[in-house]
Amino acid sequence: MNQPQLAIPGIEPLLAADLTQGLAKVEELLESHIQGDYPLVEETSRHLVLAGGKRLRPLLVLLTSHLGPERGMDIYKAAVACELTHLGTLYHDDVMDEAALRRGVSSANYRWGNAVAILTGDYLFAKTSALLAEVGPEAVLLQALTFERLVIGQIQETQGPASGEDAMEHYMKVVANKTASLISTSARFGAMLSGADPRVTETMTEFGEVIGIAFQLADDIIDIASESRESGKVPGTDLKEGIPTLVTLLVQQSTDPADADLREILRSPIHDDQVLTDVLARLRRHGALKEAKAKLDAIAIRAERLLEDLPDSPVRQALFGLIGAIVNRTA
Repeated sequence: MNQPQLAIPGIEPLLAADLTQGLAKVEELLESHIQGDYPLVEETSRHLVLAGGKRLRPLLVLLTSHLGPERGMDIYKAAVACELTHLGTLYHDDVMDEAALRRGVSSANYRWGNAVAILTGDYLFAKTSALLAEVGPEAVLLQALTFERLVIGQIQETQGPASGEDAMEHYMKVVANKTASLISTSARFGAMLSGADPRVTETMTEFGEVIGIAFQLADDIIDIASESRESGKVPGTDLKEGIPTLVTLLVQQSTDPADADLREILRSPIHDDQVLTDVLARLRRHGALKEAKAKLDAIAIRAERLLEDLPDSPVRQALFGLIGAIVNRTA
């Protein structure tokens, strides 16, 4: 089941057409680059590629590439590398989370087993390195530093907060490393490889970091607030897996006696379907959900302020639209 790519409201038609053509090139390169000599590896690699996705990372590479004068093939290679890296992490995440569903289809670990899923992720990381070697050493180094942050973020999430560490502060570190790092790199790649002014490249790097945080916090809200399965992710998945999110952490910070039993339930994974249904209903009425949305809006404002120094252009307008698309999405 293919999901639609992330739409940008208010985007200038010519820029939208250019991005659409660029994403088509990315899809072609993405599919061709996972081809190999071993049929099973190619089949497992194609599993999530063909399942679709929002393609936020390659979209961001292509969009920020319009901030510089150069539009070579390296832009598309970087866009594919960012998506391959993202896909590789999904294979590993699903193993760690024991997930049965990803993007509306059976997860690779559910279909082929954990070992094959892990090795498929490794295969995609290898393909990423080979692709970026064609771009140059600066691109390889950027990817290596990004991958380091991704791994650290996963370890931080697995270990949980240290003794005496604030749970919310720890969670935001996890979000920055595990999710925002690659989105930040995507924004940097486009500006850097297009020859944009170094100050613009640094601005886009920070912008990507901020909208990457927003993207994850929006996911947290969707996991609670969504009543549908349009995203391919069953509502309450994080609750079932006992994964802390912005909403549940805000509940845990509550001192309201009426929340005592809810706080106790949220300390562990929820395996009972009826309990999960009841908790979701309570969280949808809880003030923590509204507070989470307010925090998300505040992060969106941070992202908007980073764009204020960019010259007025269709690209700047599209970046503003992208913030709205991320914050207001429902899937």
